[in-house]
Amino acid sequence: MDENSEVHTTFFDTYSRALLNRDAAAIADHYAVPAQIEFPDQRITVTDAKQTEEFFAGAIGQYADVTDADAAIEVVARTRHSIWADVTWRYHGAAPDERNMYQLVRIGERWKIAVLTPLRLG
Repeated sequence: MDENSEVHTTFFDTYSRALLNRDAAAIADHYAVPAQIEFPDQRITVTDAKQTEEFFAGAIGQYADVTDADAAIEVVARTRHSIWADVTWRYHGAAPDERNMYQLVRIGERWKIAVLTPLRLG
């Protein structure tokens, strides 16, 4: 399987299932350690996988009414060790759509999120 297929069919399929299942441990398993999460007015430097799990466990409530999500994924750059994916999430339920840039890095045989940066929709 090529890197583009891995990102689309393997990584983001399992990541979106973890998000929709509201499974903070499974979400955290998709993140590298160390990692960087860049939110407006908040930067989280992840030094332990438990940090990511706790962060998402605390954020899950805002997606309580989401029943499904569509992810439009555009791989904007890649190297052997990194992939940058621009992903627009369209939520079915009472949550605003989101757009994020994910820098994925290969760790062993898996891709993991090393940097997450929210982008503006539109």
